[in-house]
Amino acid sequence: MHPDTTPQMASKGAGLSEVQAETEARRIIADAYRPTAYRDDTPIPAHGTTPPIAQPGRPPMSQGATDASVLMLAGGATTAMVGGTAAVLMYVSQFADPVVCGLVFGAPTALVLALARLAKRAKPGPDIHHHYQGPVYQDQRTIHSRTNGVWAKTNTHQ
Repeated sequence: MHPDTTPQMASKGAGLSEVQAETEARRIIADAYRPTAYRDDTPIPAHGTTPPIAQPGRPPMSQGATDASVLMLAGGATTAMVGGTAAVLMYVSQFADPVVCGLVFGAPTALVLALARLAKRAKPGPDIHHHYQGPVYQDQRTIHSRTNGVWAKTNTHQ
């Protein structure tokens, strides 16, 4: 008698032939090893009525805002490191001049800021490519507009 078979089943004989018992055993084993999860591979629609859900981590924002926040975090960390170094130097030396330390530790920051402004101005303008079919007239006049006064009065000159 099989160890999993109870005496009641053995006494009844379970009413199964050898082939039926083997088929039933295969079915039970197949049921035991059947996957319990199902993956739905149907494509998800690109848009719908459900609003987007914010994921954990940084809040959703534009790429420009993300770049600016990373730049601010890096600048804040750099400032904290430079300030901490200056404070430790003044404390350890006990006679460091705060003005000299400010000049020594502030100069690299001012240099970096000046180089960043210079690099921002030195960016080349975007290449503009126009593709037209048929006759085209391009008007490239420059309009100068000036508004001044408590009551707005605009003078436009070409």
